[in-house]
Amino acid sequence: MKNKYIISFVAATLALSGCTKLDENLNGQVNSGALGSNDVPGLITASYTAMRGPYQAPWNWSALQEVTSDEVIVPTRAGDWDDNGAWRALHLHKWAADDARISDVFRDLNSISYVSTNVLGFNPTPAQAATARFIRAFSEFSVLDGWGQVPYRDPGEGVTKPSRVRNAADEIAYLINELTAIIPLLPNGPATEANKNAARTLLMKIYLNKGAILNRAAPTFDQADMAKVISLADEIATGGYKLTANYFDNFAPSNNTLSTENIFTSQNSAGVTGSDLDGMWKCTLHYNQNPNGYNGFSTLSNFYNKFEATDTRRGGNYTGQTNISGIRVGFLIGQQFDQKGVALKDRKGNPLAFTPEVSIIERDPNHLEVAGIRVVKYPIDYANTGSKKPDNDWVYYRYADVLLMKAEALLRTSQPAPALTIVNQIRTTRGASAFTSLTLDNLLDERGRELYWESFRRQDLIRFGKFLAAWQEKPASEAKYLVFPIPDNQLGNPNLVQNPGY
Repeated sequence: MKNKYIISFVAATLALSGCTKLDENLNGQVNSGALGSNDVPGLITASYTAMRGPYQAPWNWSALQEVTSDEVIVPTRAGDWDDNGAWRALHLHKWAADDARISDVFRDLNSISYVSTNVLGFNPTPAQAATARFIRAFSEFSVLDGWGQVPYRDPGEGVTKPSRVRNAADEIAYLINELTAIIPLLPNGPATEANKNAARTLLMKIYLNKGAILNRAAPTFDQADMAKVISLADEIATGGYKLTANYFDNFAPSNNTLSTENIFTSQNSAGVTGSDLDGMWKCTLHYNQNPNGYNGFSTLSNFYNKFEATDTRRGGNYTGQTNISGIRVGFLIGQQFDQKGVALKDRKGNPLAFTPEVSIIERDPNHLEVAGIRVVKYPIDYANTGSKKPDNDWVYYRYADVLLMKAEALLRTSQPAPALTIVNQIRTTRGASAFTSLTLDNLLDERGRELYWESFRRQDLIRFGKFLAAWQEKPASEAKYLVFPIPDNQLGNPNLVQNPGY
């Protein structure tokens, strides 16, 4: 019966999420009698499954965090990737309240919150309840980060009335109290499940971003909040994590065994789970590579140039991938080859040589297919391609991020020496030269180098006061873009208030 309940639950959630005016009011809520109260583990599994949609793959939450930043561009290549200007609008900060992608992500993130809240109405054990509460907090923090106000319901609450909404200050206080309460109830591991250190990492992010969420135009950093970031990092450090020797092993098909730093991941079982993680390489690879991709997402040359030549995060050959297809991991630039060293060509017969030069609208017919440096962050699972789904576990939190957050908190509390030591520990491990000093600017750059394409960049740029600045292929933008608009189709809930400027 377990599988039946999970399928019924997910199907009901998806069906409800298709509503328009009452979309947010109903999303994620089902009749409790349809499920029965004897399958709490199944309901928790459904909560984890609900996370896959908005988080795994480059199109959803990741797109809102990365395409809006200086790390990713999706150039329009003649008719390819035009999509009525939707991708250009994200990079240029020109989106509106009727943006379909923003609307879908808002809906799906709130769905996770409602699905996990539903678990709490079926008499879970304290540990099961803590897991559901963590998943709910995780998704609600994303909603807070993106939209600044968070819809919520209590367990068993009816759907005939609009959900209530917490403002930013109330949501931050709620999340801090919630996570503090559940940490003792969560297990120590594994990374593929909600665990103590995953909750501590989320709590670190809340304290670190608190002043930026409350005042996005002029972020502040309370000393007590920074002290909490540091103390939480020290608690996490006792978990035995260490930086993984091969950076890309953190994202490999066997990252569940290869990584020594992954704190929280989504477990993907090859050919079983419905993850769209393979979109991470399909979105960027050319049609004539193996596997063939969609020839879209690229990085910007100004971002690529932040890496030293010796920095292993920039990429190179990777066993299990390069020897099979010729494709390297990391950044793909210049002439591309197959596994035998034969130079590849684009569909017009020109050399398939990816160029640093890229425009948000590509017009040169001989440059269309090769413009832009490509990125393969997750090594390709060649054992599971085509209709099969890859075995790579999706990475939410890594120890390197914990270390960089601690370094930032130290720097923001006038402790540059220990902060510098931490950052140089990471740089040395990654083959980069040590810094002689640490500033907010080179720390932001280091977060970019370490965490590129991991769905943190927009949040980081806002916290460092850089999100509205002009960068490659984007002019300076208006302050209203520091927060996403409440989707038009959600404003049937009178408790949601459209964000200023939209």
